Amino acid sequence: MVLISAAVCTKSGKAIVSRQFVEMSKARIEGLLAAFPKLMSSGKQHTFVETESVRYVYQPLEKLYMLLITTKASNILEDLETLRLFSRVIPDYCRTMEESEIADNAFHLIFAFDEIVALGYRESVNLAQIRTFVEMDSHEEKVYQAVRQTQEREAKNKMREKAKELQRQRMEAAKKGGIKGSSYGASGGFGVNVSSSAAFSTTPIAVDSMENSSKPSYSMPKASSSNKAMKLGGKSRDVDMFVDQLKSEGEHISALQQKPVASVGPIKSLPPQNENTEDVHLKQEERMLVVIGRDGGLRSFELHGLVTLRISNEKFGRIKVLLHNHDEKGIQLQTHPNVDKELFKTRNQIGLKNASKAFPLLTDVGVLKWRLQTQDENLIPLTINCWPSENGQGGCDVNIEFELINESLELNDLCITIPLPHGVSPVVIECEGECPYDSRKSHLQWRVPIVDKNTKSGALEFSAKATPEDFFPLTVSFASRKPYADIYISEVVNVDDESPVKYSSEVLFFAEKYEIV
Repeated sequence: MVLISAAVCTKSGKAIVSRQFVEMSKARIEGLLAAFPKLMSSGKQHTFVETESVRYVYQPLEKLYMLLITTKASNILEDLETLRLFSRVIPDYCRTMEESEIADNAFHLIFAFDEIVALGYRESVNLAQIRTFVEMDSHEEKVYQAVRQTQEREAKNKMREKAKELQRQRMEAAKKGGIKGSSYGASGGFGVNVSSSAAFSTTPIAVDSMENSSKPSYSMPKASSSNKAMKLGGKSRDVDMFVDQLKSEGEHISALQQKPVASVGPIKSLPPQNENTEDVHLKQEERMLVVIGRDGGLRSFELHGLVTLRISNEKFGRIKVLLHNHDEKGIQLQTHPNVDKELFKTRNQIGLKNASKAFPLLTDVGVLKWRLQTQDENLIPLTINCWPSENGQGGCDVNIEFELINESLELNDLCITIPLPHGVSPVVIECEGECPYDSRKSHLQWRVPIVDKNTKSGALEFSAKATPEDFFPLTVSFASRKPYADIYISEVVNVDDESPVKYSSEVLFFAEKYEIV
């Protein structure tokens, strides 16, 4: 098979999207597309038409045509199979078969076309693989983005600390200058005028003289949008110290009245993940990547776990985290380089090598991670059996069942996605849960809200006009608040006196990739 071009065109032969797979001039391909409508004969149910040099294989898409131009020596059966795959790709990226919708998603379609055909020859791919290739999902990119966000967060924290340090230095310099300038008279080094009101350059308060008004007023100076220095004097403690200093110098200052200004305020930290987080918060996250063959054999199994620590109060910086580790699956544990490894190995405690130091503040720090890679089928938490059988009526009867093997788990929002040919609507005969059909994405989703030891199995039966190969790969997703590894956070204590520290924790175990192929 040598495929010359794939195009989506109108009934008049106007090309909306066209992709050439061999060397060909623009004028030549436009001429071939323009000749296509003239070669079609009305009243006949052919899906191809031939000329002396090429063959047109086409399929109507409402008001448009999906058109393949091949050589006459190509296999017509392979051409038709390739045409069906092209026709199934288009609804994945276009909600309607309109000319404007096709044009808006032209680049996505071209990328998908390139995954189907390379140098004029059909690639051995299915629709699910095309979606994966076009998405170009990269685990390395996710890791890079996570590291970059952590670095940016640390840089912002350092910037805030530096701003606070500059604020303290300026306040101390202003106080020293005020003491020296108090002997110069009414208009001293602070810029205070007894007979008229003036704004202070170091603190956002202005003082009116008692000679002009019996009730002195205090107001905030207007800060422009580009002036960040107003935030440095926003602490009430510094204001009270300054007022006390004026009183010691003989000035009569009445009660201070501050009016809040929306545009000026302290820098706020990011909100916690939930409302119940304490100053010490621990997050235990596990993600699973599993590929199982349709015959039940395990092809790959990986588990990745991570414990992160976030401290919001500096007085809890010097702590230790106590763990319960009852793992018998052979999980490989690894601590952060700054964590005391001997303390972890002998006592299952996470603490810094230098006990005098504190954990970073307001930063999610990964303190422990683990990994499990195995070919032991007994460690699969959930088994899926899919049995498609031809019914003799041009379709298949499909039976799918799941069973929870690890009864200590509680899986929430279990979703099993079954792919279907485009335009084929399934007939659901029996379903435990919900089975919505997405016609745009051409798949059936079997959803079960909770799977535990009380409801550890379920079955689905449906029929559809398709071949057994069309129902694979099945993709599975779920989430759980119970960990897969037998590792639990038991207690958090202070380094000095081993006194317990109040903490909050959350556990998340989810399927990042769980497929039956």
